[in-house]
Amino acid sequence: MSNKNSLLEKPVTETVQNTEEKINTSFNPIEKKSYSILSIFSLLTILFISILLVIFAMFTIYNTFNSNIISGVHIKNIDVSRLSASDAKYQLDNYLKDKLPEEITVTHGDFKTTISLEQMDVAFDTKSAVNSALKIGREGNIFENNLQVLSMMFANTNIEPKVIFDKQSLRKNLEDISTQLPDAVVQSSYYIEGNELVVTSGKEGNVVDVDATLEAIKHAISNFSALDTPIEIAVKTQQPDEINIEQIYQEVRKDPVDAYYTKDPFEIHPSENGVDFKISLEEAKAMISSEQKEEYSIPLNIIYPNVTTNMIGTEAFPDLLSTFSTKYAASNRNRTTNLILAANKINGTVLMPGETFSYNKVVGARTIAAGYKEAPIYVQGRVEDGLGGGICQVTSTLYNAVVYANLEITQRTNHQFVPSYVTASRDATVVYGAIDFQFKNNRDYPIKLVCSVSGGIANFQIFGMHQENDVEVQISSYETGRTSTAIYSEAYKILKRDGQVVDKQLLSKDTYKRH
Repeated sequence: MSNKNSLLEKPVTETVQNTEEKINTSFNPIEKKSYSILSIFSLLTILFISILLVIFAMFTIYNTFNSNIISGVHIKNIDVSRLSASDAKYQLDNYLKDKLPEEITVTHGDFKTTISLEQMDVAFDTKSAVNSALKIGREGNIFENNLQVLSMMFANTNIEPKVIFDKQSLRKNLEDISTQLPDAVVQSSYYIEGNELVVTSGKEGNVVDVDATLEAIKHAISNFSALDTPIEIAVKTQQPDEINIEQIYQEVRKDPVDAYYTKDPFEIHPSENGVDFKISLEEAKAMISSEQKEEYSIPLNIIYPNVTTNMIGTEAFPDLLSTFSTKYAASNRNRTTNLILAANKINGTVLMPGETFSYNKVVGARTIAAGYKEAPIYVQGRVEDGLGGGICQVTSTLYNAVVYANLEITQRTNHQFVPSYVTASRDATVVYGAIDFQFKNNRDYPIKLVCSVSGGIANFQIFGMHQENDVEVQISSYETGRTSTAIYSEAYKILKRDGQVVDKQLLSKDTYKRH
């Protein structure tokens, strides 16, 4: 019986247990609530992600099709956010143009001069700066670009445009300033005075460190506040070149040559004086090395040709290529004497094709022994009496005649002040050992310089022979600006053929101090 009852009770017990499990599984309220929360959280997560994706897509589309500069971008501390490239450049150009002064002042000790920023074409490269601004938020993938755009909303960036200028023109300006320094280096030189070769020693001095000064000027322009104070010229000490008597001998020594010319083809062969040292080369070397002197005189043997160029006269130089005159005050005897001495040195000079004329080598040092007198000159911005004062009028007169003859100017420097005898940018100054005036005979035939100083008129004539490619030359010079301290000017050479302009060439851009 017991076994039978056991068999009967077992299914009932299992049935009850199974039923309870089913009841528990079907009606557990805690598990049902958890399931509902999980479903809601999942839906919210999906919804949130969807919204983010939509926002990201809209943000990406906006950034992709936005052609303006993004927010938070500044150029030279000017906010260019949301501006088009053209609007940003226009706004920048106007702002920077007003900020840049007409000129900057550079100094070296007591020496002071100005540099025109307009003449040096100084400006800011706003085009490149705007292009750089446009690239912000556009150079990476969509994630990088969007992240950069977002970050710019909270942290601004500033782009500094590069300073651009006519480097060659500014270099030339600084090189000219170098010759004007009161403590400038003086190079050794030489010239022939009668039957003597006069060799002058150089002097240690300063020259403008062009590269360093360029950087200082660029830095000052980039930093507007620095333009309120003068910029110190960077200089470096330079020793003059040693006197090379052997090289001088090679340049000076020559045999005499008679002048002659041929008609078919027409060729001129000018005369040349023979020159040789009266002493040996070794004696000349010993003279210079034995003691330190400012000037050495080496005796010369001058051997004159039988036929000089002047003897063949107008047949050798049949055509007047150019002429130019300036007026001087004949009542100032000292100054007139200086003009005559310089003119007499140059008068009759013949230059062969390709030959270069050096004013300082032809005229020589302006000394008392040579007969020069005290007359007004410019010294560090002041007018003072100085030996040889006035001879720059001869230089300026010659300069204009050379330009009108369409010869090649190889070295020319303007005065500190605009002289009274020519207008701005029509002058040329010289300082023995420092500043020279040089030009080259770039014609096919020789030329002859004829100079006279008389009756208040200094005149130069250049003779030669006309060529098929000759042109008419006009000079156009004018002021380009004027400030309280400086005058700025330019000069151009205008070439005409048959009355029509065929070329226009810049002669110079110059800066003068105001009286």
